[in-house]
Amino acid sequence: MSDPVTFNKSLIAPCGMNCGTCIAYLRPKNNCTGCRIESPDKRNTRLMCIVKNCSKLTVTTSKFCFECDKFPCKRINQLDKRYRLKYRISFIENLTMIRDNGIDCFLEFESIRRTCPNCGSVLSVHRGTCLSCKYEIKDKF
Repeated sequence: MSDPVTFNKSLIAPCGMNCGTCIAYLRPKNNCTGCRIESPDKRNTRLMCIVKNCSKLTVTTSKFCFECDKFPCKRINQLDKRYRLKYRISFIENLTMIRDNGIDCFLEFESIRRTCPNCGSVLSVHRGTCLSCKYEIKDKF
C-alpha cells in the first residue's frame, strides 16, 4: 500500500474541521478551496461562516477556536454534536488534540485516519465509503 495522504495546516479550519476531508473540497467540480483559503469562487456559506468570522478568533495567536476564553462556545458545541452524530467526528476532540499536541501531531493523525486502507485515497468525513474505490469505512474514525 502507498504512503498515507498528507494535509497542509491551511486546510484545518478554525473550528477543527479538516477541509481536506470535506466532500465539498474533494468533489471534482465546483470544489471548495477550504475555510482558510481566500478565493473569489468561495460559496456564501463559507464567506458567512459564524466561526470563521468570529471577532474573538482575530485576537488569538493560533487562529483556532481552542484559544478562545469561551471554548467551546455554543456554535462549536452545535457543530460538534451534529458532526459526532452524523459523521463520527468531533471538532472539540480535534481542537483539543491540536491544543495539547500541536498541529503537526494532528496532521500526522489525520493522515493516518483519513487514508483509505484499500486504495490510499483521502477518506471524506461526509461519506461512509471511499470516494475512489467504494471501500466501506467501518468505525475508522
